Amino acid sequence: MEPKRCGWAKDPLLIEYHDIEWGVPLHDDNRLFEMIVLESMQSGLSWITILRKREAFHAAFSGFDPRKVAKFGAKNIDKLLVNPGIVRNRAKLEAAIANAKATLKVQKAYGSLDSFLWKLVDGKPVINHWTDSGQIPAKTAISERLSKELKAQGFQFVGPTVAYALMQAIGMVNDHETSCDRHKLLAGA
Repeated sequence: MEPKRCGWAKDPLLIEYHDIEWGVPLHDDNRLFEMIVLESMQSGLSWITILRKREAFHAAFSGFDPRKVAKFGAKNIDKLLVNPGIVRNRAKLEAAIANAKATLKVQKAYGSLDSFLWKLVDGKPVINHWTDSGQIPAKTAISERLSKELKAQGFQFVGPTVAYALMQAIGMVNDHETSCDRHKLLAGA
């Protein structure tokens, strides 16, 4: 029997992402940095576009190692701008480098990117109870606060909507529809 999924999980790549990653509490700093970069790259695009380019992003951004990405300069940006496998938007590429530097700053000040992000929800996912994906807000008061705090640390392309998408992706909120098998599974996590 086919598992019950959120309505947006239609494409095989989206199904895989939905079933394995989306909404699962994530606490690894490099993976958190990856999700910040990918969510900021998504701004104005569809998530399926980003998923299709994820491997190329991984290679282009040194495995999402913030220490390496923070050292990127003008030559790296020029190289990224001609890479057909990724989103070639100068402002977003520059933001990814700024976000790597901000990640290092946060790690120094807070011990980890994980502790900085998760403090907003007291280390525990917010469990929502949406019956339809149309009920899910684009941003919340917590995502607005997260956006402000990220920007204060030097992060870029992290408005409240991107911040909320990040929160969903890394499991800070469980926005699986209540009819979705993953909702109950993750609510007990």
